[in-house]
Formats: sequence, C-alpha cells, structure tokens
Amino acid sequence: MTTTGVHQRSIAIVGMSCRLPGATDPDGLWELLCGGVDATAHTPADRYDAAALRSSGPGGLAGCRAGFVDGIADFDADFFGMSAAEATSLDPQQRLLLMCAWEAFEDAGIVPERLRGSRTGVFVGNSRADFLESALQQGLSSATATQLGNVRSLLPARVSHFFDLRGPSVVVDTACSSALTAVHQAVQSLRSGEIPAAVVAGVNLPLRPDEAVMMSHAGAMSADGRSRFGSADADGHAPSDAVAVVVLKPWEAALADGDRVRAVIAGSAVGNDGRSSDSVLNPSLDGQLDVLRWAYRDARVEPSEVDFVEAHGSGSPLLDPLELTALGRFMGTSRSPDRPLLVGSAKSNLGHAEAAGGLVGLIKAALCLENGKVPASLHAGLPRTDVDWSGLSIPQVLTDIPSRAIAGVSAQGSSALNAHVVLRSAEHEPRTPDDGTRWPLVLSARTPEALADLTRAYVEHLSGSGAEFPVRDICRSAALRRTRFEHRAVAIGATHRELVESLTTDSTPELDRFLGSEAVDRDGLFGPGRHVPLPTYPWQTRRLWPGEEPAGDDPAEWLLGKHARTAFAQDSALADIGIDSLAKLQLLVEVQQRTGREVDPEELAALRTVRDLCRWARDLTEVRR
Repeated sequence: MTTTGVHQRSIAIVGMSCRLPGATDPDGLWELLCGGVDATAHTPADRYDAAALRSSGPGGLAGCRAGFVDGIADFDADFFGMSAAEATSLDPQQRLLLMCAWEAFEDAGIVPERLRGSRTGVFVGNSRADFLESALQQGLSSATATQLGNVRSLLPARVSHFFDLRGPSVVVDTACSSALTAVHQAVQSLRSGEIPAAVVAGVNLPLRPDEAVMMSHAGAMSADGRSRFGSADADGHAPSDAVAVVVLKPWEAALADGDRVRAVIAGSAVGNDGRSSDSVLNPSLDGQLDVLRWAYRDARVEPSEVDFVEAHGSGSPLLDPLELTALGRFMGTSRSPDRPLLVGSAKSNLGHAEAAGGLVGLIKAALCLENGKVPASLHAGLPRTDVDWSGLSIPQVLTDIPSRAIAGVSAQGSSALNAHVVLRSAEHEPRTPDDGTRWPLVLSARTPEALADLTRAYVEHLSGSGAEFPVRDICRSAALRRTRFEHRAVAIGATHRELVESLTTDSTPELDRFLGSEAVDRDGLFGPGRHVPLPTYPWQTRRLWPGEEPAGDDPAEWLLGKHARTAFAQDSALADIGIDSLAKLQLLVEVQQRTGREVDPEELAALRTVRDLCRWARDLTEVRR
C-alpha cells in the first residue's frame, strides 16, 4: 500500500481527557506515571465498608485497596442546564462523562456548537450500573421513572443529546476490553466515511462491593490492592475508578483543520477466543496471537518495528504469562539485546479500570509517544519464571523511545474478547516564533466566578507550560477554538509576560471595543495556524448526592434550589426555568409533609412566576406560624 493509502486509513487522536485516581487530566496522569506514584488507596467509607467485608471465609473481600477518583459527587449542573434535583438523581458516570467530553473537545480545539446536527458518533465502553442497582435494591418504591435516565444505554445518549450529535451512539460491553473495542468500532466507522468524528469513552465507577467479592471468590483480586504485572508475586488486581475520553478524526481531515494530533491510530483488531481455550472464561494464547497478527496487518506495521506495548497487564497469575508469551512470540523475537520490546501497565499505578482500562492504556500510550519516554511499571519485583523474557523488558525506570515510535495497546475481557490498537507518533510542524506583534487573548465563561477562575488558570499557564508555545498560537486558539460565552475578558500583548500583566490589570477602552464586537474577523486577524494546549473550562461544581439535598425552611427556596435549570429573576416564568407540573407536585407533597396541612393543587398550579411562588410560600409559612 502507498503512503497515501496508509494516511487515508490513519485516524488521529486530537483530544484527550480523563478523571483517574490521582489525576484529573492527561497532564496529571503523565506526571503521576513519571513520578512512579501508586495512586491506590484504602476504600473510603462512603463507598462501602471494605474492612467489614474482608474475610478469608466465604463471602469475603480479598483486599481493601483500590483506585478512587476524588469528588465523584461534584458536578456543574448549571453548565449542563440541569436542576439540582435532576443532577442529584443522575448516575455520576453520566455526569463525569459529560464534563470529560467537554474537556476532550476543548483539548481537541473543537467548538462543540460546530458539531451540532452532525453525524458525529459516540462510543462508550462500560459494564457497570452500580448507581441504578443501588437505588433499585432499596425496594420497589425506588423503581421510579427517574431511574429510566440511569440505564446504561443513556451513557452515550446523554452525550449525543447534550451536544446534538446525530451519529451512532452505543454502549460497548465486552467486560475489560470494552473501551478498546469501542475505539476499534469508532475507527471502522471513521474509515468507512459513516461519521466525520468520534467521541470514544471508557467509564467505570465501582460503587458497590458485589463484583469485587465475586472476583475475590475467583481468586482474581490482589490481597493488598496492588497489580504486580509480570512479577512472580502477582496475585491479582484491585479495581479502579476511571472516566477517559478521546476525540478521533480522520488523519487527513485533522491536518487540514490545523488540529493538534496527539497520536495516530494506524490499525486495530478485535477477536474472540472461540473454542481455542477449554472454557469461555479461560484466556487463550492462540486467540491473543490472532488479534496481534490481525492488528499489525491492518496497520501495515512489522512486529519488529514496535517500540512499546501498553499491556492489559492486570497482575493476574493466569493472564500475565499468556499475554507476555504472546507478545514475546509475535514481536519479541529477532531483536537486538539493546532494543527489547518494552512492555508496561498503568494498572500498576492506578488499579484496574475494568471496562475503561483499555482507554486509560490508550491515553498512556499516546502520552508516551508524545513525550518520547516510557514510565516504569510498579511492583514488578521478581520476574515470572514461566515467561521467556528474551526480547521483552518491563521498564524499571523512565526509558527513552525514538521520536518516531510505534506503540501497541492491548485489552482482554472475561468475555474472551481481545482487542489491540496500533499507534504511531504524530509528526509536528516546527513552531513559528513570535515577531513582536501584539495579539489579543480573549477569555469567556458562563459566570463571572468561572471567568475569574479561568483568568487565574491562564496566568498560571502563560507563566508555566504555556510559555513554550508562541503567543500568536495561544491567542489564535483561544479566539477560534473555544466556545464564546456571555462573560468575557480580553488581554493584549506581544509576549507571555505582557499577556499576564494585561490579564491582571483593568481593561482599556480599546480592548473593551474588541471584546464587545461580534463583527471582528478573528480568522482574518490571526491567519492560518495550529491549535495549541490551553487551560480547560473551570467547572463551578457542587456536591450533589441522593439523600444529601438541603431541606431549608422556605418551600419556595427548596423548589427553586432543586428544580430551577437556569438563573432567574422575580419576574421569570416558572415554566421557563424548569419548574414544571412534576416539580410542583413534588412541592405539594413536600409542603404537606412539613406543615401537616392540605394544599390546594389548583392553587399551586395557578402560580406563574417566581414572584407568585415566593408570595404563596411566604403566606403559607405565616399561616403555619
């Protein structure tokens, strides 16, 4: 196949975001990996009582450690047009996915508004509905219509609906290979021309102990919560929270659009073990070799060219030796001693993100290619004796790889579905240095508080990692590659220092005119250029969790606080801010419970504005007193 043909089949990773143990974004993940951090921790009490469940007898939990994401109850409901009540009843997997999808679009430099109505696809790897199951286990009284919004098919649908994306919107469940299989499906859809872009996610929030106990019975859980991939001491894995998102586009389209390509997907393959193993739950060496062969044939890459593989690497005494043997046989042979195939696993740092694990591995591999280094895998210890290590090496220190490297990513599911994706390093054009021209930097946010936070983030960015990018590209990306919200600020400068000084001083009339003018030709002002990294939107989150809603004494405050979907004034129509008939019915029940007196439903239904509601509630309170 010609080089042109290869490029036509290549898929660009243009955006990445994540919420992982110890890391709130890909930069944080890279810092964690390079620092050799073990981000697992003891199970917090608000998940379940792991200590009480830990037992050596039947029904026990093998270990108390796992990987946990901080703040899973925190959400910016106002940003996504939700009332507090709606957001509180929503599975946190959906809430975190919405925020990560927005961040991935921002990382890609894609203004979501420009995708509205497009055939963009959404593919989500997921195998859990713990939030829904926990609610239903409370009894039939909890099986309300509200829970329909938490079925797993709503994970991609919620993203498609909010961004108005009209392409495929599917959940992929192949157990621990779900997210990487979702990547494969997206690649096929992009190559066929079915969709112009794809959002691919892996989501996993273990809120219940059931599956961990089941896996403990199967001998798959590590006693101390540490995944020792490739070690003779490996005794299983610890589960991990994870929300990870990538945005994919055809490689040629990404180049034409001036996108920042973070890595290139050259090929992929999935395949089931079939009856090549003696049980549907037992892994197969032949099955893994098949998928490796298919993936590299699809990528037009010779096995000897591969520099690094991010393995499934769960730390399983059963899976590890088969996976390492398959990698050794397929791409570890005929290598010089000074260039072994590097094999690692992020699970040694984070725990096993199960259905999301493959996408976590994909983001790690893309970061390795971007930075030209492979971090050490933790807890490797004494190498397994049942593996031929000739041609293979698990890095014990941060190890350099070529600037134009090739990496593979593997995932294996208990469904016997194996997946492998082949990545190439992206080629980056040299940056054009600044020439002393003063450029405007435009920032915007939905609220004054968010704008203040965003301004501080830009000051930090311009004074730190952002200083390596030309001022023109930073200003161009902020003007053309970010959503324009109603609250705005503008700075101007020829250097990073000047922009920082401008951001921290009052605007001039000249800047105010630029800020307020929608007629400014921003494309013509900046000319062609490349998208560069910028700070992401500063979420204005608050904790929203069932059973923790503030009660309050004022029925009007209770209703508006729970159900209002937008900012409002006294003259705002209740219907316009989300106070519908169902919300009024809930208020009626709440008032009757608080006051012990009957409330006329017709009287409540007749209320039209916020002022009417507040007056009615005030009169009701005075009568009660």
